[in-house]
Amino acid sequence: MSTRALVLVEGQTEERFVKDALAPAFWPRGLYLYPTILVTKRVKDGPNFKGGVTRFARFENDLRQLLRSGGAVVTTILDYYRLPADFPGMNTRPHGTPRQRVEHVEQAIGAYFGSPRNFVPFLALHEYEAWLFTSPDALPGVMNDPAKQTDIEAIRQSVSTPEEINDDPEWAPSKRILKLFPSYRKVAHGPMAAGRIGLERIRAECPHFDQWLVVLEGFAASRL
Repeated sequence: MSTRALVLVEGQTEERFVKDALAPAFWPRGLYLYPTILVTKRVKDGPNFKGGVTRFARFENDLRQLLRSGGAVVTTILDYYRLPADFPGMNTRPHGTPRQRVEHVEQAIGAYFGSPRNFVPFLALHEYEAWLFTSPDALPGVMNDPAKQTDIEAIRQSVSTPEEINDDPEWAPSKRILKLFPSYRKVAHGPMAAGRIGLERIRAECPHFDQWLVVLEGFAASRL
């Protein structure tokens, strides 16, 4: 027996990540992932991109359409970095670790929609680019600049997990990458680097990301 998982994503980078990395990993489990790009946002690309999800109402409209699809698991890949303040839970975040704060927002989003059993809100902590720091050589290899491997390694060693690379406007994961690689393009280079790293290594170093996949694996197991 198999089931569908509809994944609401921010842009083309996340769409490719679902198609190229996540979906094949779940095929043997009978869970088939289908990404859907938010239709009310600008595409994420270029070093000067400042967009993302602009307000909760737009996200809500797209998500409710997926929840009405019936018979499918619905989940998300949104960046926690620069998430609009009008999202549920953003103004009531507790003091604590980044993971505790992001999980509070995820739970609040789920509660807003009535906590349906088939809905798994997920926010990338702090953004997609954090996962690219799990390997010191993947991104320098993609960017043809191996000398920057030591810089990636230094950033990685400064935190216990890449997911802790913070959401400061100057030091968020994507901002750090652009400082090292001004020609970095999220859509073109991000999925290539993630592919070189591999899903298992990202899971091993990014516990919040791993826990999300554990939940999805639970859905797959319950339907086999």
